[in-house]
Amino acid sequence: MGLEALNEQVKRDLSYLAFGGEDWIRPLNHSEGHVYDVVIIGGGQSGLGAAFGLMRERISNILVIDENEEGLEGPWETYARMMTLRTPKHLTSIDLGIPSLTFRSWWEAQFGSEGWEQIVKIPRSDWMNYLRWYRKVLNLPVMNEVKLKLIEPTGEGIHRLHIEGSGAPSNLLLARKVILATGIQGGGEWHVPPMISEKLPHRLYAHTSETIDFKALKDKKVGILGGGASAFDNANFALSQSVAEAHVFIRRTELPRINPIRQMEGSGIIERFHTLSDADKYAVMAHFFKHSQPPTNDTFERASSRSGFQLHIGAPWVNVEEADEGAVVTTPQGKFTFDFLIISTGLLTNPALRPELRLIENYIARWEDRYKAPEEISNPLLDAHPYLSPGFAFLSRDERNKKFLHGIFAFNYSALISCGISASALSGMKFGIPKLVSAVADQLFLDNREEILHNYFTYSELEFVGEWPQKGQALNATLASQK
Repeated sequence: MGLEALNEQVKRDLSYLAFGGEDWIRPLNHSEGHVYDVVIIGGGQSGLGAAFGLMRERISNILVIDENEEGLEGPWETYARMMTLRTPKHLTSIDLGIPSLTFRSWWEAQFGSEGWEQIVKIPRSDWMNYLRWYRKVLNLPVMNEVKLKLIEPTGEGIHRLHIEGSGAPSNLLLARKVILATGIQGGGEWHVPPMISEKLPHRLYAHTSETIDFKALKDKKVGILGGGASAFDNANFALSQSVAEAHVFIRRTELPRINPIRQMEGSGIIERFHTLSDADKYAVMAHFFKHSQPPTNDTFERASSRSGFQLHIGAPWVNVEEADEGAVVTTPQGKFTFDFLIISTGLLTNPALRPELRLIENYIARWEDRYKAPEEISNPLLDAHPYLSPGFAFLSRDERNKKFLHGIFAFNYSALISCGISASALSGMKFGIPKLVSAVADQLFLDNREEILHNYFTYSELEFVGEWPQKGQALNATLASQK
C-alpha cells in the first residue's frame, strides 16, 4: 500500500466516523490566560492515545506536553534496551479500534503482509517509529521540551501548571483537567537500594532507567542486580556493545518463568478489572508483584550464548563497597569486583515521591486509607499506591480537600492496584484509554451541567418550517363551504 496511501486511508476512515466535529464544551475565559480543557503530561504512547481518545469525543481544546525532544518520548530510544517489545504482536492498543491506525497496518504498508508474518515480535525501534507516525498522521497537539514542575490547584475548577523548558512559551499553563500520562516512573521513582546509593559514587553505577555510556565500558566487567526482564535486556545490550563480561545476580533460587500478564490478556481480567471488589483487586496485584517479569526467551538465549555472560542464582548482594578497581560486591557465593554496576531493581510508587504533586499529595487517598489487606498478602509497596476511581481520578482522603484534586487523573503505573494494568501495559491500553476519556468527559459535562441544561431547556431554534397546517385549514374551510 505505501505510507502515503495509508495516511489517506486513515483520513477516510476518520471522516466516516465524523472525527473532528465541533467541540461541545464552552471555552473558559480567565484573567491569567488561555484555559485548556485538558492538559496531558507525557507524549509517549499513553499521552498520544489519550489525546486521540479525547479528540474523538469532540474535546479538542487540549495540549500534550513532554520534557523530551520530539521523537524521543517514552523509553524506546532512551533507556529501553530490549530488542523487541514483550507484548504479543497481534494485540492492539492505541489505535482505539481504527484498523488503519494499528501497528500492523503501518507495518504492512511498508513491508507487506508477508513481512508481517515474518516478524515474531515488534522491534523496539519500529514501535517508536510507529508512535512518531501516529502523532503526525493524527496531527496531535504536542509541545516538546516542556517539563511540568508543579500542579497548583485553585480549588475553583482550574489548575495552574508551572512549567519550564526550551519549548515552553511561558512558565504557566491553565487547565481544567490534568492527565498524568507519565509512564512507569510517573507514580513514584526508580529504586536504588541505599546499600548502593549511600556507599558508592554515582560514577560506578546506574539504574537501568538512566543513560549509560556503554562505549566507555568496552572490555570492562559489569555486574547487574536484578532477576527480571530488564536485567537480561541490559546484559544482552551491554555484551552487544563490547562489554567484556556481564554478570546477572538474582536473589531467588530459580529464574522467573511465569508472566501473569499473558494470562490476563486472555482471561478478561484486564478489561473487567474495574468490576472486582477491593479485596479481589488487592489479591490479584499482590500475586502479580510476586512474579518478576521474566526475560523473553530470545533475549535470554542471545545473552546466554555470549561468552561474557554469567548468571548467579540465589546470590543477593549483601554488601557493596568502593575499591581501587571499581566496586566490590559481596554475595553468599563470594566477592566479585566490577568496573561498573547496573541496577535493575524496579521502582517505588507513592505520590509523595513526585515533586509536581507536592502541594496535593497529602490529600490523595492511598490504598492503606481505604482497605486493610489480610496479613498473608499485605504489602506496604501496594498500600502506598493511590486509591483511584475506575476512571483513574485521584480521590481525596477527606471531603474538605476534595476540590483540590478534582480534575487530576493518574494514567500511569500508579494506577496498577486500582485499575489493573490498563495504564501500564500495551495490552491494557485499548481498555484503559476509553475509561479514562469517558471519565474526563463526564467531569467536564457535570462541571458545565447548569449551563448545558439551561441551554437545553431554553432551546427554541425552529427545525420544521413547513406550511402544511395553514394550507390544511384553508382546504378544510373550502370543503365545508361547498357542502
